[in-house]
Amino acid sequence: MVRIIICLVLSLTVSCATKSDPETGTTKPKGDSTMRLGTFSVSLAVKDLAVSRAFYEKLGFRVVGGNGTNWSIMQNETSTIGLFQGMFDKNILTFNPGWDRQCATLPEFDDVRAIQRMLTTRGVALTSKADESTTGPASLMLLDPDGNPILIDQHVPSPRK
Repeated sequence: MVRIIICLVLSLTVSCATKSDPETGTTKPKGDSTMRLGTFSVSLAVKDLAVSRAFYEKLGFRVVGGNGTNWSIMQNETSTIGLFQGMFDKNILTFNPGWDRQCATLPEFDDVRAIQRMLTTRGVALTSKADESTTGPASLMLLDPDGNPILIDQHVPSPRK
């Protein structure tokens, strides 16, 4: 019985996350794929970097970046987390336009300022904005409907067009 309920829930979840294309009759995910936000990670506000790092190492994560004093970037398979001690009040969903998973610069990506213009056009309120007069690294921040911070943090210059 439990197995049937789980199957029904999974089936409903998949059907709710997709929509039918009227031209082809095929099912496509909902949402807009025209905005490329970049590599995703979760930035965690931690109380003790060493304790948190040791915990995530037990889950198979390894340190791939950071200064080891108040922040570390860790990866496991396809998951990336940042551990930040004393830097943030809350956990943050983080996107890095222009970077792949290994922090290598992509040849083509949506610049944070272009993303900012798209979000503003769509009526999304921003809590901080990128300077539109620049072309280098920049960031913006917004909150989701539940108050979760979302950081779009570009570390590389705008792509050449």
